[in-house]
Amino acid sequence: MAERVRFTVDGQPAAADAGVSLLASLWNDGVRSLRTSVAGEPRGSLCAMGTCFECRVDVDGEPHVRSCLTAVREGMSVSLRGAGRPADVLAASAAARAPSREPLEADVVVVGGGPAGLAAAIHSAEAGARTLVVDAYARPGGQIWRHRNEPPPAARRWIARLDGARITRLPGAAVVDARDRELLVEHDGDARRVRYARLVLATGARELFLPFPGWTLPGVVGIGGAQALLKAGGSFRGRRVLVAGSGPLLPAVAAALAAAGARIVGIAEQAPRGRLAAFGAGLWRAPGKIVEGLGYAARLAGVSYRTGSWLREVETLGGALRATLGDGRRAWTVDCDVVACGFGLVPNLELPRLVGCEIADNRVVTRGAQETSVAGVYAAGELCGIAGVDHALVTGAIAGLAATGRKISAALARRGVHERAFGLRLERAFALRAELRGLAGPDTLVCRCEDVALGRCAGSASVREAKLLTRAGMGPCQGRVCGPALAFLHGWPSDTPRPPLAPTPLATLMQEPEPRDAARPARL
Repeated sequence: MAERVRFTVDGQPAAADAGVSLLASLWNDGVRSLRTSVAGEPRGSLCAMGTCFECRVDVDGEPHVRSCLTAVREGMSVSLRGAGRPADVLAASAAARAPSREPLEADVVVVGGGPAGLAAAIHSAEAGARTLVVDAYARPGGQIWRHRNEPPPAARRWIARLDGARITRLPGAAVVDARDRELLVEHDGDARRVRYARLVLATGARELFLPFPGWTLPGVVGIGGAQALLKAGGSFRGRRVLVAGSGPLLPAVAAALAAAGARIVGIAEQAPRGRLAAFGAGLWRAPGKIVEGLGYAARLAGVSYRTGSWLREVETLGGALRATLGDGRRAWTVDCDVVACGFGLVPNLELPRLVGCEIADNRVVTRGAQETSVAGVYAAGELCGIAGVDHALVTGAIAGLAATGRKISAALARRGVHERAFGLRLERAFALRAELRGLAGPDTLVCRCEDVALGRCAGSASVREAKLLTRAGMGPCQGRVCGPALAFLHGWPSDTPRPPLAPTPLATLMQEPEPRDAARPARL
């Protein structure tokens, strides 16, 4: 039986199993609204993996803590009212810490601990290079292999190899800035500089959210958000869940939720049936994926799966939700408790852009052996195209070997070509239809952080201009949610990233180390 952890929420006693995220614990207790927006509207978590910043709470007086990335711990005091600590207390807390001034140095630094990052780090270390992994998550595996106790079967061999290799990990760390072959990293409230000879970028991807009326209501979460909540200990047992949007994650997540006791009231996929049929016919090249798909179908027997259909609106209905869907010809409603909606994935390109990597077609350009346009910098996984776990593992292995100067075998190179081709077929099959650009009206919020309606951005010519005129993209998520949405809606290119790449506590910035020549690097 799992150990129980006791803590308080707004002064009231609470308890959860050890290892469960604070967000999952609150979710299990029926708490859907975690904060209020700029305009005073209730908000709940959207992504459940640290991107949207909608799950911020106060923990032990520390403001703006993302509950999705925070595990419950004995005696913690949680406030949903957002009292926070005054600036003088924050400053005193920063001064009381003893920051690490010595930079770290490694032959190969890997940013990202998902499948691509694991494969890169393992191959680099096994080739004899001093390897360091900067990972945003506490446990290796990224979002796809996220776990509380035992890793999923597919991850066990890789995590065992990671544990057996001489690899230094910085878990729960965020890259804040990058320049001159050096990263500024926030780790455990401390600012560290990390120097590298070669760098492998494996920063993964996040969900693409498109605004529609009601998408900001508590209980409306992303597809990956629902998956993240489930993996973090959230319960969906007995809940009516509508799954909508686009991509292979829809049946995968719906099947996982159903296995956990959720009642799936429908799946709406925007891609037309013909394109999906053509995609399925091409899977003879990947029999493993056919078996995987058949498994989902078996677990979802009897569940309505509509192609060429999309979510149009969500509204509250008593203590539940009512979703309106359509297919361009007619509309219908579905009553539910949770709406899980996402429109595929977009790569996390902020760090590659800041490092100076060439970007084209929303992916990092690589020129053989996963090397980018910046010498000594490699990219792997979703940064090179959304193509699944096998693609991430193969490109990660190639990048890790290339970063150590090892030759890439012909067989490994062929696998890379094969997985890239699968990614292109995936992209064509689930390409978003033009009708989705009409979901949001002028009054629909597009920037959740700053409560900016889509109509206010109408006179802008770019993401940057919209930011300057309306503050869209200037909230805590720094445009990670509204930026890709505006890019899809208006065809605008992404804005140029500027440090800090992630919201950084003042206490950490106050600890920023001395200039590079002030300390000798700590060798790994």
